[in-house]
Amino acid sequence: MFVLHEPQKLQILYESLEKNIPESLKVYGTIFNIRNKNPFKLEVLVDAWPDYQVVITRPQKEEMKDDLDHYTNTYHIFTKAPEKLEEVLACPQIINWEQTFQIQGCQEILDQAVRKVAASKFVQVDYLKTHLFMLETPVKCNTSRDGEMELMEVFKMQNVDEDNKKKDFRSIFLDASYAGLLNEQWEYGRNERSLKYIERCLQNFPAVGILGPDGQPISWLVMEHSCELRMAYTVPKYRRQGKMWQTGEHLIKYLSEKKIPFYVHVADYKEKVQQSVKNFGFKVCPCGWHQWKCTPKKYC
Repeated sequence: MFVLHEPQKLQILYESLEKNIPESLKVYGTIFNIRNKNPFKLEVLVDAWPDYQVVITRPQKEEMKDDLDHYTNTYHIFTKAPEKLEEVLACPQIINWEQTFQIQGCQEILDQAVRKVAASKFVQVDYLKTHLFMLETPVKCNTSRDGEMELMEVFKMQNVDEDNKKKDFRSIFLDASYAGLLNEQWEYGRNERSLKYIERCLQNFPAVGILGPDGQPISWLVMEHSCELRMAYTVPKYRRQGKMWQTGEHLIKYLSEKKIPFYVHVADYKEKVQQSVKNFGFKVCPCGWHQWKCTPKKYC
């Protein structure tokens, strides 16, 4: 596999992946952000061009300095040829099996290859499958005449709900100063590495919060580097009052206006959350959302 650098080729790949939504969503969303300033310093690998069969996004090598930082060390994969995956994944120039890392995708067919290669590398695999949701109509990005992305201040942090400033509950875009609060409540966080990851997300991507009467966030929703909406949380005292609905409404309106793709995943056991997401207009995607956390035995 090789790195695809040229903006025009990335545009062609992006448009091609759009035809494979929802299975391509993780890679599709990541490439959107690669073409929008690339704040996480990611790169795109393909097995061939233009007739690719496998696409992988990953951090550039200099970004993966911490062998235990699986938040940074994340690979997103989409394939049209699952029979090629084992050979691709086994290549040390493509996947660094000496580190703790994550593989994320929207294709369950990745599972067999990931597990087989991991076993051969003496790597432990923790697998997570959840429900993937997206709106009925995928949101397309804006492109200029020559195919380049129009930034249009896409991630400009500005207050929303300007007419509601004087009310007790006000919607704002959160900045990195709130990272500690979000990290404390994120079930996959609560450590120093997750704190740094959340800070980067808040610095570079839209995140909406609802401020309570004391001026502190009581509900929030954050976009991450593959355009997925995550870390949704509402303080227990304010649950069942429509605060998450308000949060989602503002963020989704903003993303739709800016033509930024988005989607969410919800765990199996969170049935009430699933229903709320459906009520919002999202549909469940049969392909599901999949994550493989891979940990070398020496770090277990």
